[in-house]
Formats: sequence, C-alpha cells, structure tokens
Amino acid sequence: MSQQDDILQAKRGNHDAFVRIIKACEPSMYRLAKSYLKTDTECADAMQETILKAFQSIRTLREPQYFKTWLLRILINECNRLLKHRSQVIPIADMAERCSHSHEPQHYGLNEAVQALEEDLRVTITLFYMEDLPLKEIAQLLELPEGTVKSRLYRAREKLSRYIRQERSMTNE
Repeated sequence: MSQQDDILQAKRGNHDAFVRIIKACEPSMYRLAKSYLKTDTECADAMQETILKAFQSIRTLREPQYFKTWLLRILINECNRLLKHRSQVIPIADMAERCSHSHEPQHYGLNEAVQALEEDLRVTITLFYMEDLPLKEIAQLLELPEGTVKSRLYRAREKLSRYIRQERSMTNE
C-alpha cells in the first residue's frame, strides 16, 4: 500500500494507516523539532502534541499529497508554542552540564554548527538539506516569501562556510 493510499485510509478513520504514515514521517519531524528545540524531551513533547492534533484533524486535510507539509506546519506551530511558554529558569541539570563543558575546547561537528545557527537559519537549512523540500514548499510551510527563504539559506551557508574554514585552520595549527 502506498503512502497516498494510507493517507486516504487515515482520512476515513483507519488507525493503522495513520500510524504507518506517522512512522514514515517521524525522522523528519524529529529533525525539524530539533532545529527549534534544544532537548530531546521537548522534541518528544512537540511531536506527541503534533501527532495528536494531526490525528484529531486529519479529516480536514484537503490535499493528501501535502500531508507531510501539513504535518510539519502543525509541528512548527507546536514548537513555537513550546518556545513561547518555556520558562526562563535554567534547570539545575542543564547548569551542571554547561559548567562541565566550559573547559573543553570548542570543536564541534557540522551538526553542532547547524544547531548553533540562529533559529530561523537552522530551520531553513534543516528543511532544505535534511528534508529535501523545495524552496517554494519551505516558503509556504514557514509562511514567508520565497526570497526570504533564499536569503536565509544564503546567510546560513555563509556562516557554516566560515565555521568550516575556522575549524580547518584550527586543526592545521
């Protein structure tokens, strides 16, 4: 059975079909949530709420071929809701972790460099390179003009390029 068939079945109330399409989208959902949120716990919370909201409203999905875009839009809204309501208090466990890493040299992998980007750049890079979404779809998903998406990609690439050059020069010393 194809994913399109599963989506149509899920719209008709087939729970197993819904589970299959969500399982297929979980890696994308996690990567996108991680580009917004820092901890795996927050990502899991956002994904869980997204899945629940998607399940409750899948019958309202007009175009089944845009299921993934629709699902990711719900996830973005959920991540933004969590960020908005996040308390400014730093948990003790996070403080201890920050202190333990404060004496380590600042050598990160590319993934860490992406995570260090500003949220708008990180989300755009994640959707374009990791989710392989076209610019037009990213613009629709983020509710931005295509030109803004292009400029964010450009700025993110520039920052990552500088980071890579800096890392190479540090390892050659």
